[in-house]
Amino acid sequence: MLSRTADHLFWMNRYTERAENTARLLDVNYQTSLLPQSEAVALAGWQGLLSISELMFTYKEKHGEINARKVMDFMVKDETNPSSILSCLTAARENARAVRGALTTEVWETLNQTWLEVKRKVKAGEFEEDPAQFFDWVKFRSHLSRGVTVGTMLMDEALYFMRLGTFLERADNTARLVDVKFHAVESDFYGTANGKDQEYDFYHWSAILRSVSGFEVYRKVYRDVIKPERVAELLILRQDMPRSLHSCLNEVVANLQMVANDQSSETQRRAGKLRSELQYGRIDEILATGLHAYLTQFLDRVNDLGVHISRDFLIPTPV
Repeated sequence: MLSRTADHLFWMNRYTERAENTARLLDVNYQTSLLPQSEAVALAGWQGLLSISELMFTYKEKHGEINARKVMDFMVKDETNPSSILSCLTAARENARAVRGALTTEVWETLNQTWLEVKRKVKAGEFEEDPAQFFDWVKFRSHLSRGVTVGTMLMDEALYFMRLGTFLERADNTARLVDVKFHAVESDFYGTANGKDQEYDFYHWSAILRSVSGFEVYRKVYRDVIKPERVAELLILRQDMPRSLHSCLNEVVANLQMVANDQSSETQRRAGKLRSELQYGRIDEILATGLHAYLTQFLDRVNDLGVHISRDFLIPTPV
């Protein structure tokens, strides 16, 4: 396969996954903002969202003061923000258009219809009317895109590069969500003199689990009240949780193996090493050494893995 074609397929799915994950992050922040809380805690939530996406500087340059409505507008429909939902779905559609011949009709029509519909929704103000419903729609379109891809695409290199893009992006986003949300809870609730607000704590962790479609999964696996260390274990180490870091790296390793070439052995080694650390890791050891440090290192290694994949298979990215 031509590296340019592989590049478009890889980024088409990365952008689709990024749009879904942005919708998930915004949804959990929107839902938790409806809970009784101080202005400082609410502000920290929106600051954390911008930090997750590494967009704090860009946002402040354009909007200055942080408030919920401006952050949501910036992350949903601002076309000058390359990580906004509208920008991501536009980029996914443009990458698909560039390799239209490598896609089935169903995959192309799904992506194109999503792009047309999101532009209509933004113009009609449907996002402002009901943000939660809009975020559910974005997640549904991403699910539909993945289902149509798996259900209609030939199981060849095109599909493997698409899935590489999906799971590399998902690993990155899950790590960012866990890092920022755990840090926020530790600083806002665990350090107070009065201890934890248990009722708020339950709704906070429930919202985080729901943001990764993990609430029912948590109940099925642990059959217990929601505990932060178990939430971390579910989202980092459980390979049977579809959005966990371990599950994502399993998919990255498997798809790398399917497209391996003469120069990709080092990339495969790095992916395999990262996967093995998740496979044999224990949550108590991770928490003892520091969750933030662990996830920061994980994000660096995932980014490094993306650079190596680009170098070995795709159009090389400028350093």
